[in-house]
Amino acid sequence: MCPVTKSQFVGSLIGQCLGDALGFVNEGASTIVCERYVEDVLRPKKIDEMKWGQYSDDSQLARELLLSYVSKGMFDHKDYARRIMLIFHRGRVVGGGFATSRAARRLVEGAQLDEAGEPPPYAGNGTAMRAAPIGLIFYDSPDKLVEASHEQSRITHKDKRCSAGAIVIAGAVAQALRSEPIDVEEFCMKLSKWTRGYDPILENALANDMCGWIKLQPVAALPKISIVGQNDFSNQTWDGISPFVTTSVLWSIYSFLRTPEDYWESVCTAITSGGDVDTTAAMTGAISGTRVGIEGIPNDWARRVTDCGEWEYDDLVKLAIACYETRLKQ
Repeated sequence: MCPVTKSQFVGSLIGQCLGDALGFVNEGASTIVCERYVEDVLRPKKIDEMKWGQYSDDSQLARELLLSYVSKGMFDHKDYARRIMLIFHRGRVVGGGFATSRAARRLVEGAQLDEAGEPPPYAGNGTAMRAAPIGLIFYDSPDKLVEASHEQSRITHKDKRCSAGAIVIAGAVAQALRSEPIDVEEFCMKLSKWTRGYDPILENALANDMCGWIKLQPVAALPKISIVGQNDFSNQTWDGISPFVTTSVLWSIYSFLRTPEDYWESVCTAITSGGDVDTTAAMTGAISGTRVGIEGIPNDWARRVTDCGEWEYDDLVKLAIACYETRLKQ
């Protein structure tokens, strides 16, 4: 069992919310716009030029998963489904995705849990973006991590590629908790193994391609990663990384593994791609924040996160600590 710290649990949630908020400013923007934003504002850390702080549904739904876990003292996918339904029903979701919105509406209308999720071939990243807490809860039990990632995914997305993406993000968080240096090949091979039976394309990319991609600069890696497992999303007008689960998850893993001990640089890399950058930065931020802990995240930036004036920095810290304490009891 790897030693875990309170700082890492806090870093994971704050890291996700901050990455989400930083990306949300330019969600859907072109690669050129996002590169300019990173170079002109983020890397120089010109905080006064930012008009941001709001994080999106990516982090709202990850937060709801943690709330469910703390409330129940265990992972309960039925309770989590109820929370997804309620936050949508109450109109509290910021930037809700297509499939998750439809699934929540079906649940409100009385659909059974097994009937609510959007069927294949829809394979958006809506379940991967909220999966980081699964890695905190089941960091020492890969089998349970895989099962829980799949269970929380099928609430809204029935395509197994979505489950695979959720497994990868949760698995990356679990591995980021470990204190020893990151072995990139071992890291990727474990993720590949855990996705077996869910998505052979993602499995293969992690096992055979990721180590090579990491050696490339983002400008060279982006054209390769953005076309992996192309599906209907590829036909949409997306400059950069689309919301297709396979490519957005791979880009997030690439962004983290390029600089695994540097939260800020990892999030900057995630955003340089353009496209669905709130989600890639949220997933990257959750993994990197887990790795470096809350001390590795710029405090003055982190304290700006908010959800329409609620669930701000201090509230999120308390929730992450409650999750840590709940986990220690098990």
